[in-house]
This record gives sequence, structure tokens and C-alpha cells, in this order.
Amino acid sequence: MEKIVHALWRDPREDPAGFCRRVREEVGPLLVERGALGVAVNVADEAARGAAPAFRSCTPQMEAFISVWVDSANRASRAPFDEAVGSLGGRVASYAVSESQPMRNTRFPAAPGERTPGFIQIALFRRPPRVAREAWLDIWLESHTQVAIDTQDTFLYVQNVVGRALSFDAPRYDAIVEEGFPPAAFGDIRAFYDAAGDEARYQRNQASMRESCARFIDFDKLDVVQTSQYIIKAPA
Repeated sequence: MEKIVHALWRDPREDPAGFCRRVREEVGPLLVERGALGVAVNVADEAARGAAPAFRSCTPQMEAFISVWVDSANRASRAPFDEAVGSLGGRVASYAVSESQPMRNTRFPAAPGERTPGFIQIALFRRPPRVAREAWLDIWLESHTQVAIDTQDTFLYVQNVVGRALSFDAPRYDAIVEEGFPPAAFGDIRAFYDAAGDEARYQRNQASMRESCARFIDFDKLDVVQTSQYIIKAPA
């Protein structure tokens, strides 16, 4: 089984709310109908807007993501799924990824098709040229993982290592991260850093997180999008 992450840009002629609705209510279920082994939809809708600070290196920035689990990401095998995603009419950048879940969502599970409580932060970034790939992977996956868990109030943590781009004009990303934050963290940076009511802890956690990230991320090559998540079909 392989995982494909599609980054989606809305056609500027389409209403944002209508675009988000079509992603989750039309394309998500269509992918399931066509045999996808799993489908998760993330949309930068009104319910997630302003949830936490954002970073932007890609302009315009993507407004939705669809994760699809399939038997094979080879072109012929994924064609029916690519066609469904392409029906949205805007730009699509697709990536085959290797998924790791250091933290599964056991705190805020949602019924299939329902919005996951809180918000999901999607971060996309490149490997800095100054860091060799094997060292970069070791820092991110082995060293940084626990720092992220210890310094933030997350209920979901997914690390996707990009293996290859599947669309010819896809922006270069080497990593796509999905982090779930509880409702209490919406608009509250101290709760985001697991330090509500504790200024000293907030300062420590924020500093530790930024210092760790600086080892393997160039912040001017980082995109962070706050989204609402809908699990249309959980992968087996």
C-alpha cells in the first residue's frame, strides 16, 4: 500500500467555501467509490482560519490536501484517483510519501466524514542544502520527533517523507507533516505550546521547538497551513 498526498489550489474564480465543500463532500467520497484504500481530506476553511501562526513560501499557497492510500502509486494504477482529484479544476501537486505516525489520534476521534475536533496543521518543507540527506532524516525523524511531542499539545503527529513528485510542476518539498491540536489551542499560542497559564514553560517550549526545527528546516522554505480534517475512510 502506498500513500499519495495531493496539495490543491483553488481556482480563484471559485468561492472558497464552495471549494472546501466540494473537496470533502464530492471528491473525497468519489475516491472511496473508485476503490481507494483510505481517504483523508484537509481544507483551509473558515473553521480553521487563524488557528495558529502560518508560514508561507509558496505564493499563492495551497488551500486543501487530500491523502489517498492506494495499492500502487504507479501512473496507470492511480489514474482513476488522479482524475477524481483533477475534477476540482484548480492546480494539483501530488507526492508519493512514506508515512510514519509517532502519535495516533486517540484523544479526538471523529466518525467517518465528520470534522476532527481542533485543527490540523500541515507543514511542508525542503531539506536545507547544508544538511546531507541521511543526517537530515536522522535529525527530523529520530531526534526532533520527541522534542515536538514534548513541547506542543498535539494529539496527532504524522511524518511523511516525500519519495517523489507525481506531477511535473509540483513545488519541491521533501517533507509533509500533519499535527493535530486540540480546540483549546485555537488562537491561543500558549495552549498550542502546552503551556496555558505558564509563561515560563511557554517561553521554554517555544524556544526548544524553534531551536530544534532550525537544525533541519530553513524557515524561508517552509509552508504551514491550518486546516480542518475529515477522515472519509480510514486506511486499513
